[in-house]
Amino acid sequence: MTRLPAQLIIGACLSTVFLGAALLSFLWTPYDVTNLDIAAKLRPPSTTHLLGTDHFGRDLVSMLMEGGRISIAVAVLAVGIGMGLGVPLGLTAAAHRGGLLDEVIMRGNDLVFAFPSLVIAILITATFGPSATNAIIAIGIFNIPVFARVARGGALTIWTQDFIMAARVAGKSRARISLEHVLPNIANLLIVQGTIQFSLGILAEAGLSYVGLGAQPPTPSWGRMLADAQTMIYATPRLALAPGLAIVAMVLGLNLMGDGLRDLLDPRIRRARA
Repeated sequence: MTRLPAQLIIGACLSTVFLGAALLSFLWTPYDVTNLDIAAKLRPPSTTHLLGTDHFGRDLVSMLMEGGRISIAVAVLAVGIGMGLGVPLGLTAAAHRGGLLDEVIMRGNDLVFAFPSLVIAILITATFGPSATNAIIAIGIFNIPVFARVARGGALTIWTQDFIMAARVAGKSRARISLEHVLPNIANLLIVQGTIQFSLGILAEAGLSYVGLGAQPPTPSWGRMLADAQTMIYATPRLALAPGLAIVAMVLGLNLMGDGLRDLLDPRIRRARA
């Protein structure tokens, strides 16, 4: 029986807490975050408001729950875009390694890498306006070359194996070989990279929302909460500490999960430990 790595268990527990709170916010939150109660603004933590209230009288626990839903949803969808488009591109480039198609795909990836997600977001929002949807598109575009490179690098190793040569002799096309033989053998790499990009997506969304390019008021997000709290960070530091610690804990949990999954799924590490 394979023993699960400790970092995988710790990371999964940390991530599950915030994922569970985000999912719960679809059904229930202690208070309605769209309901402003100026009379109750900046109240300290109490049995009524476990983390207190913000400068609009909104409950911080409810804000964290709904803010986590937005931040996590943006990261998940952005990773989905990156994986859904990047992996086929990487597999195609590997199947035509050294050819014109491989060169075109990889040089296109280099072009996208030249523009960080923040720059892409600025270009998109300058055209269509700031929103969570545009943040998803910007982060997703930046994720495409990441997954393309990972898929291509892993696939190139698989294409040198004898069973791939046997499949080619059997008359299978490059596309069929990529789907039936290459993709299953690099799935562990893609899962680990997906976990890492998920954590980076949360950081990117927080950064974009902080500078006003992500979720717009009154929609809460962890980055937006940080931006709203910056003017009162000395007077009421808990307004910034709550979303900041949530981001740190979620990203830490996902990174630990990524390390644990790598140790669990990589056969070389399993053999070394055995």
